[in-house]
Amino acid sequence: MEKEFIISLFLDARRKKSNHKYPVKIRVYHTLTKIARLYPTKFEYSEDDFKKAWKAEKAHKNYHEERQKLQAFDTLLNEIAGKITPFSFEQFERKYLRKKGDTQNLLYHYDQAIIKLKANNQFANAYNYSLSKKSIEDYMESLTGHKPTKMFFSEITPVWLAKYEFAMLHRKKPLKRSHELRECPLSRTTISIYLRVLRTVFNNAIAEKDIDPEIYPFGKNKYQLPAVQGVKKALTGDQLNTLFFATPRIPEQEKARDFWFFSYACNGMNLKDVAMLRWENLQEDTLIFYRAKTINTGKTHLKPVTAYITDHVRYVIDKYGNKDRGPKKLIFPIVSDDQDEETKFLMTKNFTRFVNQNLKNLARNNGITGKISSYWARHSFATNAIRNGATMEFVSESLSHTNLRTTQSYFAGFEDKDKKEFMKSLMTFTRPVTNNEQITS
Repeated sequence: MEKEFIISLFLDARRKKSNHKYPVKIRVYHTLTKIARLYPTKFEYSEDDFKKAWKAEKAHKNYHEERQKLQAFDTLLNEIAGKITPFSFEQFERKYLRKKGDTQNLLYHYDQAIIKLKANNQFANAYNYSLSKKSIEDYMESLTGHKPTKMFFSEITPVWLAKYEFAMLHRKKPLKRSHELRECPLSRTTISIYLRVLRTVFNNAIAEKDIDPEIYPFGKNKYQLPAVQGVKKALTGDQLNTLFFATPRIPEQEKARDFWFFSYACNGMNLKDVAMLRWENLQEDTLIFYRAKTINTGKTHLKPVTAYITDHVRYVIDKYGNKDRGPKKLIFPIVSDDQDEETKFLMTKNFTRFVNQNLKNLARNNGITGKISSYWARHSFATNAIRNGATMEFVSESLSHTNLRTTQSYFAGFEDKDKKEFMKSLMTFTRPVTNNEQITS
């Protein structure tokens, strides 16, 4: 079978350096695409020296050591390329140009994953990877007294993971301008998210043949990720009514409430999708859009979401919408097309924080406590749609889910008053009329 690549070393004699030598370059030729690329090396020779050390069938006298260096380098290059299946220049460049020891360095692999996610405009995932990495760095700093610059995959054992989980559940942080520590534990959900990211970094390193699968610390008889029962994030019908008619104390609370119910009325639309809505998405009495979350993950079966416009949706568009209603223009001034993708991500994140903080305060002022957030609009839409008679299939389609199991996880169950009414209906019997009663009547 023909190799996918051919690697050779040559002397680039186009321009002589100040020391009268020429740089040695790597030529990588991809046999399938017929494309060749050149890469630098640390080696440099005169034309005569390179010929005697490398080009000659046998190294000349006094050049055996140079030949051994070049042979070892050539072998290393072929080993790097040989582990890339199928071969790609992108992976070869990354593996060749990285520093010695990066292969086994967990933190390096985190950084590479973050760079790749940002290049794909997956900034939310990149943000989670950054938080996961920082959590591990903070934990190691608490143990050693200094922030790690390198950490080997082999250090992450099942025992290490168990200790990390315990430490995060009982995490403490120093108070500002004080030596006192305050309780600042991470939730099991957050710990699970961070460790799922870590597991993915392990899996990617194994797939790239950078680490031995034997050191994989997750799975049966090793470390099991925390099994977290999802918290039902839905408001009841009475709570929704209270929140909708609540009197805001400041304009920011009113705006937050308006956009939260806009999301709720539009099938629980994510605020990122709200920020990216364009006037062309508005078609008569509907908003038709694609979820940003599924554009990268579901390209083979992308389905548009159709949200029907209610009076409140129309009110929010008229009140907060941009004046320029060109088809390609954004409906709301949350982000701008002049911004790069990372800035748009940060602006959307800031807007989400604005909605969450002000809505939480409005809710608390009206007797609704808890960690209510923008995501509760999505769960509340699903739950109250089902409680009001919608089928699971209808809600699943409205949420753009690909399977019913995901939709079922959004449903917070039926309210107690509905359960009581249902149980009463089960006991609504009609006593049969006896023969004596018939005669009497």
